[in-house]
Amino acid sequence: MMHQIVSQGQTVRMEMDGKPVYILPIDRNKTVSVEGPLGKTQIEIKDHKVRITDSPCNNKLCVHQGWIEQGTIICLPNRIIITIEGSPRQSGTVDAITG
Repeated sequence: MMHQIVSQGQTVRMEMDGKPVYILPIDRNKTVSVEGPLGKTQIEIKDHKVRITDSPCNNKLCVHQGWIEQGTIICLPNRIIITIEGSPRQSGTVDAITG
């Protein structure tokens, strides 16, 4: 079940077992939990970065990865994938459409 969708700027896409659960803007601080087969994984978006703060997996590699500003964090045991998508919005730049 998808909780929230946004379409502009960078977004944080959170999936469980390959299915989208949240797509949230990276420019709004928020904490959410995603339920996986082992339990809840806690995810924090803050200051245009994202991290996993807690997970029920044994090795906690996803938690130890820390903050990311681009790319992906994967908690393989709990089947959670977090990806930062899109490009940073930059005001005052020229693109191919506006010239």
